[in-house]
Amino acid sequence: MFMGTTYNSIDEKNRMIVPSRLRTELGNRCVVTRGLDTCLNIYTMTDWEKQMEKVAQLPESDPKVRAFIRHFCGNAVECELDKQGRIVIPQELKDYAQISRELVTLGAMSKIEVWSRSVWDAPENGSKMDTAAFADALKEYHF
Repeated sequence: MFMGTTYNSIDEKNRMIVPSRLRTELGNRCVVTRGLDTCLNIYTMTDWEKQMEKVAQLPESDPKVRAFIRHFCGNAVECELDKQGRIVIPQELKDYAQISRELVTLGAMSKIEVWSRSVWDAPENGSKMDTAAFADALKEYHF
């Protein structure tokens, strides 16, 4: 399970260093794709396969499902970590996540999220909740 937050960066060759504490679980290969928010998701090969099994169960007759598949699978790339623990982020994924240089990389259970630091820090970033809203949201799930 991935957890924790690291502030890092991407270089001029679109390479980002995967934080060492996340690298062990990630392995030598991974899949990078668009997240549901304005971020990128990095999956282990095993967790990507689990995600694909779930996606395969969705009804492709539903236009929303087809759009989701295009968003999630159509933009996925398999990456190999180099000896320094870096992966190359394709330009189209970098553009989607509005990444320029500074990153926020965080463990989010079965995946790693990669955010542009400016997007992450923006006041309108809806991916962060205040404590009261968080507690209210969890009530719905009997947590």
